Amino acid sequence: MTLLKLCVLTPNQIVWDSEVKQIILFTNSGQIGILPNHIPIATVLDIGILRLNFNGQWFSIALMGGVARIANNTITILVNDAERGSEISH
Repeated sequence: MTLLKLCVLTPNQIVWDSEVKQIILFTNSGQIGILPNHIPIATVLDIGILRLNFNGQWFSIALMGGVARIANNTITILVNDAERGSEISH
Protein backbone atom coordinates (compact mmCIF):
# COMPACT_ATOMS: atom_id res chain seq x y z
CA MET A 1 0.00 0.00 0.00
CA THR A 2 1.31 3.43 -0.94
CA LEU A 3 1.51 5.91 1.93
CA LEU A 4 2.14 9.64 2.18
CA LYS A 5 5.26 11.02 3.88
CA LEU A 6 3.97 13.89 6.06
CA CYS A 7 6.20 16.47 7.72
CA VAL A 8 4.68 19.34 9.73
CA LEU A 9 7.23 22.00 10.72
CA THR A 10 7.11 25.19 12.77
CA PRO A 11 10.05 27.59 13.23
CA ASN A 12 10.75 25.87 16.58
CA GLN A 13 9.94 22.18 16.17
CA ILE A 14 9.01 19.19 14.07
CA VAL A 15 5.38 18.52 14.99
CA TRP A 16 4.88 15.42 12.82
CA ASP A 17 7.27 13.36 10.68
CA SER A 18 5.83 10.00 9.64
CA GLU A 19 3.94 8.16 6.92
CA VAL A 20 0.14 8.49 6.86
CA LYS A 21 -2.70 7.02 4.80
CA GLN A 22 -4.45 10.33 4.08
CA ILE A 23 -4.90 13.89 5.34
CA ILE A 24 -7.54 16.62 5.29
CA LEU A 25 -6.35 20.25 5.18
CA PHE A 26 -8.04 23.65 5.56
CA THR A 27 -6.81 25.82 2.67
CA ASN A 28 -7.68 29.39 1.75
CA SER A 29 -10.15 27.97 -0.81
CA GLY A 30 -11.75 25.28 1.40
CA GLN A 31 -11.02 21.80 2.70
CA ILE A 32 -9.06 19.35 0.58
CA GLY A 33 -8.38 15.67 1.08
CA ILE A 34 -5.02 14.24 0.06
CA LEU A 35 -4.57 10.57 -0.80
CA PRO A 36 -1.50 8.81 -2.24
CA ASN A 37 -0.61 9.79 -5.84
CA HIS A 38 -2.31 13.21 -5.53
CA ILE A 39 -1.36 15.71 -8.21
CA PRO A 40 1.43 18.11 -7.17
CA ILE A 41 0.15 21.33 -5.60
CA ALA A 42 1.27 24.14 -3.34
CA THR A 43 -1.38 25.91 -1.29
CA VAL A 44 -1.83 28.52 1.44
CA LEU A 45 -3.33 27.15 4.67
CA ASP A 46 -5.91 28.82 6.84
CA ILE A 47 -6.00 28.54 10.60
CA GLY A 48 -7.70 25.21 11.14
CA ILE A 49 -7.39 21.54 11.93
CA LEU A 50 -5.20 19.12 10.00
CA ARG A 51 -6.76 15.66 10.19
CA LEU A 52 -4.54 12.69 9.42
CA ASN A 53 -5.03 8.94 9.27
CA PHE A 54 -2.10 7.14 10.90
CA ASN A 55 -2.19 3.36 11.43
CA GLY A 56 -5.98 3.31 10.95
CA GLN A 57 -6.66 6.02 13.55
CA TRP A 58 -7.51 9.69 13.00
CA PHE A 59 -5.40 12.38 14.69
CA SER A 60 -5.78 16.16 14.73
CA ILE A 61 -3.22 18.95 14.68
CA ALA A 62 -4.27 22.60 15.06
CA LEU A 63 -2.43 24.70 12.45
CA MET A 64 -1.98 28.46 12.77
CA GLY A 65 -1.75 29.27 9.07
CA GLY A 66 1.08 28.49 6.68
CA VAL A 67 1.77 26.71 3.40
CA ALA A 68 1.68 23.13 2.15
CA ARG A 69 3.51 21.47 -0.72
CA ILE A 70 2.33 18.12 -2.06
CA ALA A 71 4.44 16.22 -4.62
CA ASN A 72 5.56 12.61 -5.16
CA ASN A 73 3.60 11.32 -2.14
CA THR A 74 5.44 13.77 0.13
CA ILE A 75 3.60 16.50 2.02
CA THR A 76 5.58 19.29 3.63
CA ILE A 77 3.61 21.71 5.79
CA LEU A 78 5.29 24.88 7.10
CA VAL A 79 3.25 26.75 9.71
CA ASN A 80 3.66 29.61 12.16
CA ASP A 81 2.60 27.37 15.04
CA ALA A 82 0.93 23.99 15.54
CA GLU A 83 -0.34 21.89 18.41
CA ARG A 84 -1.37 18.24 18.44
CA GLY A 85 -4.96 17.64 19.49
CA SER A 86 -3.82 15.58 22.47
CA GLU A 87 -1.78 18.56 23.77
CA ILE A 88 -4.53 21.19 23.59
CA SER A 89 -5.79 22.17 27.04
CA HIS A 90 -9.55 22.45 27.42
